[in-house]
Amino acid sequence: MGKTYNWAVLGCGHIAEKFSTDLKLLRNAKLYAAASRNLQKAQNFAAEYGFEMAYGSYEEMVADPKVDIVYVATPHSHHRNHTLLCLNNKKAVLCEKAFAMNQKEAEEMVATAKENNTFLMEAFWTMFQPSFNKAMEIIKSGELGKLKIVRSDFAFHAPFDKTKRLYNINLGGGSLLDIGIYPVFAALTSLGIPETIKTFANFSETGSEESISIIFKYKDGEMANLTSSFAAYSPVQTEYWCEKGHLTLNARWFTPTDITIWKEGGSETKIPNMLKNGWGYQFEAAHVMQCLDEGKIESEKMSWKTSLDLMKILDRVRIDAGIFFPKHDKNLFSEMK
Repeated sequence: MGKTYNWAVLGCGHIAEKFSTDLKLLRNAKLYAAASRNLQKAQNFAAEYGFEMAYGSYEEMVADPKVDIVYVATPHSHHRNHTLLCLNNKKAVLCEKAFAMNQKEAEEMVATAKENNTFLMEAFWTMFQPSFNKAMEIIKSGELGKLKIVRSDFAFHAPFDKTKRLYNINLGGGSLLDIGIYPVFAALTSLGIPETIKTFANFSETGSEESISIIFKYKDGEMANLTSSFAAYSPVQTEYWCEKGHLTLNARWFTPTDITIWKEGGSETKIPNMLKNGWGYQFEAAHVMQCLDEGKIESEKMSWKTSLDLMKILDRVRIDAGIFFPKHDKNLFSEMK
């Protein structure tokens, strides 16, 4: 085991609560600092989850020389600014997804990590789940034949409320960057970057996208059918359709889950959920510390290229669907057309 790292949480919301709970499972992780714009909120969070320090501003937290790694857990509309703040203060960063609001912001974040020779990784926890990695191992082994179609969904019913983040376009509202990023990730990690993208989207009163259906087509004929929505519940599964069978990452597929494999001839097997404890956030945290032990500023598993490719695809989806965030997307459409 390597050195013990002092972790700080920037943003004390719901996802930070789960992440902090899982951080306690790692012997080389110390829950050191919680930071919020509201000192009382930071103090309450620190007391509940066992952090040593509480800060009422992010600037105070990054100025603390004892902080080694910062988990950025604010809304994605703030990821660029908060990540740059940390990197420019030489703090390693694990930034929640969506990594940024667009490709341009993501490129700036990566460039800043390089300039400061400081670690940066997108917190795409699915990449580190045992079930997801097992599914990828099976698909890439060829035992089911060539992968031809990916079908992935993530949807739930979120009643319209213009005051909530999910429907606020100034905060990156809409299903795509909040939950649709998962199905897009499923296609990217198995089929790669699509040649053609077609979308159909439905919009709310605030101008945020409520539901989106996306088709990816690849040069050799492979396809992906991807859906996200706040209008209704879906099975939340990802299916990989191959020439000799199919594999399904079952309900809440992006989390630790079980796998069903069907092979031509009718045989079906199930691989149980391999998670022993926690929510599953501990794997990405452990990986960050391993990278730091090895002196790396970039993860080979969740690389900068993977995050940038994902943002590029999301930008292409948004351009085709007409999803626009006025505070972040100045000149985005004209630059990418």
